[in-house]
Amino acid sequence: MKFATIRTVTGTLAVRQTAAGFVSTGFPDVGALLASGSAGAGEPVVAGDFAPVVPAPGKIFCVGLNYRTHIQEMGRDLPSHPTLFAKFADSLIGARDDIVLAPESSAVDWEAELAVVIGKPVRRASEAEAAEAIAGFTVLNDVTMRDWQFRTREWLQGKTFESTTPIGPFLVTPDELPGGVRPVLDIHCSVNGETVQKSNTGDLVFDPVDLVRYISTITTLRPGDVIATGTPGGVGHARQPPRYLADGDVVVTEIEHLGRLENWARTQ
Repeated sequence: MKFATIRTVTGTLAVRQTAAGFVSTGFPDVGALLASGSAGAGEPVVAGDFAPVVPAPGKIFCVGLNYRTHIQEMGRDLPSHPTLFAKFADSLIGARDDIVLAPESSAVDWEAELAVVIGKPVRRASEAEAAEAIAGFTVLNDVTMRDWQFRTREWLQGKTFESTTPIGPFLVTPDELPGGVRPVLDIHCSVNGETVQKSNTGDLVFDPVDLVRYISTITTLRPGDVIATGTPGGVGHARQPPRYLADGDVVVTEIEHLGRLENWARTQ
């Protein structure tokens, strides 16, 4: 199944995609739908603009250095454990919203990512429990202010600028995907029509089940929580010379079977 959170004149609404169009689930967003444990049911609705597929996740975990190609281009060794950092919900935007270029940064970079969305509470998960806890997958671009990221050894300050991180448009359940909870999907990012990232999620060092197991050791993962699994090679910061986003750039992030984000970079 495919779910989305759309904007309406009365607020946001979680919808399910059918062959005939969108059907209301009766819940205000996909996070609330997952927390209910229901698939929802309702009347057909006219599709509105996409909001973040989960507008207010309780937790957003991100994984750095998780594609072999990206690790190599950054000159690092393969990690023994996932590299984790966090984002906050205020950083999230919808599938067609503008990426805000904050005036404080001159090094805004793209990072196409597969994102896991949690569907049930899980703590200290076994492999089977971790797989069962995955509600589905979506597309995310972990837009990063590199000059802020590398001010210190901690990355968070460059990773969670407000209104920078598109996520959506759909949550797609594992049964719809080749590989299920370990999906093997082509991932692609372009800037102004030029391909800058092209890879496959099969290149992940730690797959989604691994990540749910690992992170659930630290804290309880709950419905609507998001795990961004990392980005493949091709980021602007690793280029010679480095390349960063500018006002008016169009960033397209796509993962097969999951959907497409198309976002303009705009100066604040």
